[in-house]
Amino acid sequence: MVNTTDSDQETSDENPLNEFSGCHEGIFENFRQMQAMLELLNKTGRAEEVRVMAKAQLAFVRDVVFEHHAEEEQELFTAVMDSATEGDEASQARTYIKRLVAEHRALEAMWASIESDMRRLAKGKEAKLDREIAEKLAHDYLAHATFEERYFLPLSAKILSKNDLSALGLSLHMRHQDEHISGYI
Repeated sequence: MVNTTDSDQETSDENPLNEFSGCHEGIFENFRQMQAMLELLNKTGRAEEVRVMAKAQLAFVRDVVFEHHAEEEQELFTAVMDSATEGDEASQARTYIKRLVAEHRALEAMWASIESDMRRLAKGKEAKLDREIAEKLAHDYLAHATFEERYFLPLSAKILSKNDLSALGLSLHMRHQDEHISGYI
């Protein structure tokens, strides 16, 4: 959970940065599960476990990870850059954001290269999953999320005022509402 030092900022339960941090907890767990699945791949009698784990990974990456990247890039990164003070603060934020966006694209490309084999595994079929890429994806994603937790989210907490956090929270809320009401008219 992101800690804020400014007593005027929203309580930790209301801090939208905690949504990003909470998502990372799920990401850590799911990519650890991918590592566990890779260990089971060549073990006899574990095909059903592999199928279930691969199916869960497919859903998680498409429904959570890609949406998480979009929310960070469209909402959080924009809010941080809009609020950063020109100079060292803005320069550091820009450097972190550039790194994180490049990592998003690299992670998405790695996923794309193994997705069809993950789909086959999720259907209980044989697949020639490139274990090296899958292991690198899990490792790199864990490192990516750790960097965000240790460096970017604390910087964001420092940069974003109470009003900025409120606006970010509202933006995220509206984004999630749009998913549920888009067909309502």
